[in-house]
Amino acid sequence: MSTLIIAVLSFIGFIVAYHTYGRWLARKIFGLDARATVPSQELRDDVDYFPTKKEIIFGHHFTSIAGTGPIVGPAIAVFWGWLPALLWVVLGSVFIGAVHDFGSLVVSLRNRGQSVGEVAGRMIGPRAKFLFLFVLFMGLTIVLAIFGLVIALIFSYYPESVLSVWIEIPLAVAIGIWIYRRGGNILLPSIIALGVMYIAMGFGAYILPIDLGQWLGIPLLGKTYLSVVVIWTLVLFVYCFIASVLPVWTLLQPRDFINSHELVIALLLLVLGLAVAGLTGQANLTASAPAIASDIPPDAPPIWPFLFITIACGAVSGFHCMVSSGTSSKQVASEGDAQYVGYGAMLLEGGLAVIVILACCAGIGMGIFNRTGTGASYTFQPIVKADVQFSPANGMLSSQPITNHEAWQTRYATGKTVTNPDGTTQVVGGGWASHNLKAKVSAFVDGGGNFLATLGIPLKMGIAIMAVLVASFAATTLDTATRLQRYVIQELAQTANIKPLMNRYVATAFALVIAAAVALLQGSSGPGSGGLTLWPLFGATNQLLAGLAFMVIVFYLRRRNKPIWFALLPMIVMLFMPAWAMLHQMFNPQTGWIFTGKYLLFGFGVAVQVLQVWMIVEGIIAWRYARGNYPELPPLETLATEGEA
Repeated sequence: MSTLIIAVLSFIGFIVAYHTYGRWLARKIFGLDARATVPSQELRDDVDYFPTKKEIIFGHHFTSIAGTGPIVGPAIAVFWGWLPALLWVVLGSVFIGAVHDFGSLVVSLRNRGQSVGEVAGRMIGPRAKFLFLFVLFMGLTIVLAIFGLVIALIFSYYPESVLSVWIEIPLAVAIGIWIYRRGGNILLPSIIALGVMYIAMGFGAYILPIDLGQWLGIPLLGKTYLSVVVIWTLVLFVYCFIASVLPVWTLLQPRDFINSHELVIALLLLVLGLAVAGLTGQANLTASAPAIASDIPPDAPPIWPFLFITIACGAVSGFHCMVSSGTSSKQVASEGDAQYVGYGAMLLEGGLAVIVILACCAGIGMGIFNRTGTGASYTFQPIVKADVQFSPANGMLSSQPITNHEAWQTRYATGKTVTNPDGTTQVVGGGWASHNLKAKVSAFVDGGGNFLATLGIPLKMGIAIMAVLVASFAATTLDTATRLQRYVIQELAQTANIKPLMNRYVATAFALVIAAAVALLQGSSGPGSGGLTLWPLFGATNQLLAGLAFMVIVFYLRRRNKPIWFALLPMIVMLFMPAWAMLHQMFNPQTGWIFTGKYLLFGFGVAVQVLQVWMIVEGIIAWRYARGNYPELPPLETLATEGEA
């Protein structure tokens, strides 16, 4: 019952926050005006700038900011217990994350759809523009390198998800043409497309899972570049190039609208399954995991400040300012839609993060499983205790499935010896370092599958639904990040007057070549795992970016003589906590990068810290003269030709 009560109270809190705090920001602070001219109308080119109905742009915005972030982050953070993670998600998303996303969207809307980095040049100073754009470039390079690897690994771990994810692309293109070239309605075609995706999920789960490793006889990652991960990463980057240069109405908008429906259905199923499991006593949060963990693995970092960079998406994420000011601000058709898109989408992401926390604790407490078999004949068998017990009833040894708190301990804490269905034993869990990508993703997929199973959905199908949800969201974030990186490169090129990089095709290719070079480097798991080398940088860098975005919002409000306290306090938190975490990663005597020979990470860390301090200094210099001194936009110039833009 505790599981259901916490879910209900969290969602009620989000709804109340939207209609109170969100409305106050929209009316009293930002003064949204539905009659104002927005960038999608003023600069309409039907490629990037395109006025869009709020329901469609909400779907794009939400699926772009969600990705795997609100899944992976909470799936790790419950190491410290479910209560700190839950409090940070609920309070962070209401008072920090949603304000950050909403503010970034409004600031961009009122500056011709410019990115927050470009706006920083006018609100703070010219050097601030370059500094911000460079931080954006670094952050997006890591995002592209990592998410390409993440999706490749998801396709490998859950081959039943591949067909459904890829079949969505031609469906989305067909819907885009139907709506914007034939004048059709979007709702019915998107529902039909969603039905086709669910049929593809079943086909992938029961008939034809697309497993490149099995088909081609190559390893997941190996000593050469002939591996599953490398092939999928290259295929994904080719797709990203095509998707990010196409007009937004052809693929990006309809696909994200389909994904938003997929999420709504998945969330409804999860909530219903959670309700049934909670009411019947199958799921019990307080019995499955500690509210505040005492048995912390010795290799885990301290909860302060690492909770605040571990859970980013779901509470607050600097990446969101790039989506708000990069793609969404160029498509919002009316200022009046900004609260719905910017503030509302972040609260829904917070709701998703709450479900993830419950799935990774109460859901995992219902049992954990191993995949057995190959091809379409695989099944999921419960992992059982290694210390099998004698059953007097039949005179045989009987094994007991691992459930409730033992399951959480097995997955997260000190490690347990378990027996697989084939009789072999293994140690699972065992600390922070052992909680790799597969463990992070499967914690949600397995827990969510358990919730769906209470509704009568076969576990095999439930796992497929959850895996497709994760993969499709990650793919959405990947190609949106490619488009955003193209904007950043073009803005940097305009600042430095590098004309070839002002071309959208050249800029996109440049972004993907750099990302591929990082992703395909020789890493700890062989060629193709290089993106993971820089992954430890992403959490702190991403959250520092949120602090810098808040700085731009604060300067925007100060120059317009508006109250700033509600953004100033989150700005201080999001500048201090990530800096503290990164300094710990760099200089901790036991694990610090400087002491463990991780000089590449240390060098990047130094660069990020220098850029942050420099940006803060620029802000201090500009602060004195900012109040009431709002710089107007220059006259609108003639739009550049296709070859120059």
